[in-house]
Amino acid sequence: IPEYCKSMDESEIAEHAFELIFAFDEIVALGYRENVNLAQIRTFVEMDSHEERVYNAVRCTQEREAKNKMREKAKELQRQRMEASKKGGIKSPGYGGGYGNNSGGFTPNPTVGDSANFVPEPVKPSYTHSAKPSALPGAMKLGGKVRDIDSFVDQLKEEGENVTSALKAMDINKVAPTSQQIIRTEPVHLRQEEKVNVRVGRDGGVQQFELHGLITLHITDEQWGRIRVQLQNEDSRGVQLQTHPNVDKDLFRMKGQIGLKVPTKPFPLNTDVGVLKWRLQSQDESALPIS
Repeated sequence: IPEYCKSMDESEIAEHAFELIFAFDEIVALGYRENVNLAQIRTFVEMDSHEERVYNAVRCTQEREAKNKMREKAKELQRQRMEASKKGGIKSPGYGGGYGNNSGGFTPNPTVGDSANFVPEPVKPSYTHSAKPSALPGAMKLGGKVRDIDSFVDQLKEEGENVTSALKAMDINKVAPTSQQIIRTEPVHLRQEEKVNVRVGRDGGVQQFELHGLITLHITDEQWGRIRVQLQNEDSRGVQLQTHPNVDKDLFRMKGQIGLKVPTKPFPLNTDVGVLKWRLQSQDESALPIS
C-alpha cells in the first residue's frame, strides 16, 4: 500500500483502489501467494514493453515526416499560383473616341487580360498517404501461439507420430463443456473434484504442477444431518489437507473420518458443503495424470 498511497487513510486508498487491486492480483493467485517482489509487481502492473515503445517512436517519426512533406507541398502550390498570376500581366485601360464632343464616350476594357477565359489549375492533393509501415521484427504479434501449435503438429508428423487431423480444426479458445448437473436421488451425496494446473516443457520436464481437490457433502434428509464419513488416505506425497471449520480436525487426523465438531449442530440440508480441501505441488513427472 505505501508504494501507491501517500498516506494510510481511507480516502487515499479509495483514490488508488484500482492500482491496489491490480497489484494484489499479481500477488495472490487462486488464494495462494505468488513468489514475486515489489520490483516485479511494479513491472507487471505497468505492462511496459520495449518493442511497443520502439514501434510508437517509429510511427511518430513517420507522421512528423508526412506533415513536413505536406507543408512543403502547400508552399510549392502557393508559389506556382503566384507565378501564374504574374505571367498573366495587367493591361492598361483603353479609351474610345477623341477630344471635344466625343470625350464622354469612353468604354473601359477589362483590367486583367483574358480573365473571363482563365481556367484555374487543378489543385493537387497536398498530402500523399505514406505507405503502411512494415511491422518491426521485434514488435508484438497476435496469433503467434496458433502458428506455433501448427508448426509443432507438423514437426510431429514429420517425425512419424500419428497426429489426428482433428487437432487442426480444434478451436484454441473453446472451453470444454461442463458436466451435466447430477440428479440427486439419495439422502447423502459425496462429490470429489480435482483440478490440475500443469506446465511442461517441449523437450520434457515438469515446469509447474499444482493440484487442487475438494470433497463436497450434500444431505437432503435431516436424519442424516450428523453423519460421519470414513475416508482412506494412503497418499505419502506431502499433500496439504484442510478441513471445514465445522469439521472435527482431531477426528479426521486420528481416524480419517469427516464428522461435526459440535455434534448437536447438524450439517445444513440441501446445500453443498466443502468438507475437505487438498493441495499438491510437485516437480515429479510421475505425478502427471498423462504420460
